[in-house]
Amino acid sequence: MSTTQRIPDVASPSADRAARLAVTVFPVLVIVAGIIGFALPGVVAPLGQAVPWLLGVVMFGMGLTLTLPDFTRILKRPWMVAIGVVLQYLIMPLTAWLIALALQLPAELAAGVILVGCAPGGTASNVVTYLSRGDTALSVTVTTCSTLLAPVLTPLLTLWLAGQFLEVPFASMMMSILQTVLLPVVAGLVVRLLLRTWVERAQPALPWLSTIAIALIVAAVVAGSADKIVEAGLLVFLAVFLHNGFGLLLGYLAAWGLRMTQRERRAISIEVGMQNSGLAASLAAAHFSPLAALPAAVFSVWHNLSGAIFALIMGRRPVTDE
Repeated sequence: MSTTQRIPDVASPSADRAARLAVTVFPVLVIVAGIIGFALPGVVAPLGQAVPWLLGVVMFGMGLTLTLPDFTRILKRPWMVAIGVVLQYLIMPLTAWLIALALQLPAELAAGVILVGCAPGGTASNVVTYLSRGDTALSVTVTTCSTLLAPVLTPLLTLWLAGQFLEVPFASMMMSILQTVLLPVVAGLVVRLLLRTWVERAQPALPWLSTIAIALIVAAVVAGSADKIVEAGLLVFLAVFLHNGFGLLLGYLAAWGLRMTQRERRAISIEVGMQNSGLAASLAAAHFSPLAALPAAVFSVWHNLSGAIFALIMGRRPVTDE
């Protein structure tokens, strides 16, 4: 999920309700979009051409939510942020590769799962971290850094790990990420600096704009591979379930092994386990095939459901080392 929403470290009841609503409603909308794409592939499939633009809308919305403190936090805790980014780009890509081998996934599905693993963290992780009573500031900063590094690391890691399954167009994939991720994020940041008052007024609508865009991406991806979903659906779900589950678990264990606080462990676990599935779906559809984009579409639904469950469990547990 890439729903953008600014979550304060100490939130008001209204902000808490808004955050919970975003986490609850998003999976429902994405499931509905997927059903529509599966039921009406001929109607929805042409939307596939707009997927890069839809992702650009999501990333522009992320740029609109960024503030100067998001970047100054890097200077305050550089090693902590670096650890989070390294774990993000180490655990998820390697876990995806191992799952693809263990399940003997077909080439297109294997490449799709690996591409999800090589994507940066999804900004929904910030909302889930907040609801889990984790370190929200750390979550926002790690998400920002992993997104800014995506134009280089995502195609590089995909080439390394998925190259044995399919030909990976490194240069064109890098250009796609620059165009659909980095440029929109920078543009959103510039607009916020120049039109701060207007942007702040529009903040409540940004999560829903991003939600609609992601839902349309999922509908387009499902419509493009509707004829193969029945055959591959169970295998894809198993791969996504394992990938997300191991990401959450290994992220938490790694943070525990590095002697992080409970709030930091929760943030790192969520950062590692939740991916920018919209980006993965867009790249897979553009550079591989609609079938390769299917794991990203399923991940978009599942990691938000698992994130909500994680937040429900962790949010009720006391934080004892603050």
